[in-house]
Parts: sequence; structure tokens; C-alpha cells
Amino acid sequence: METARSLPAPENIPGWRLIVSDTGRYWAIRNRAFPRVALRAGVEPAVDADTFEEVQAAVAAQEEKARDAVAKEVTT
Repeated sequence: METARSLPAPENIPGWRLIVSDTGRYWAIRNRAFPRVALRAGVEPAVDADTFEEVQAAVAAQEEKARDAVAKEVTT
């Protein structure tokens, strides 16, 4: 019994592992840990959504938050 499957290309996001549950929910889990400063700022290393486009947007939002947190740390 298969409960999840990895996605074939082209549905992929570099640096993240994508999984589709048996109910069709999309999950993305970052391959490498975010910097601690990003995690303290609330960045999530795993996100989920109903569609590939939504999970892709959620990943982009987390990556942007991480960049902002790191940049803020560097400038302070």
C-alpha cells in the first residue's frame, strides 16, 4: 500500500523534496537546514498545500523570509 509518492520532473523545486500524499496533498521539505537566524525568525523548513502551484508559492515565501532574516542579521 503506497501512502505517498515522490514527484517526477518537471514538478520539482530545487533544494526541496516534494511529496504528494495519497489524498493528493502536496508537501515540500527543505533538503538542507535553514540558518538558525532564519528559524528564529519563524521560517518553516516544511510546507504543505493543495496544489503544486500553492506549495511552490509557500516555498518561495519561506526562502524569501530566510533571505530577509539573514540579511537583517548581517546588517545589525
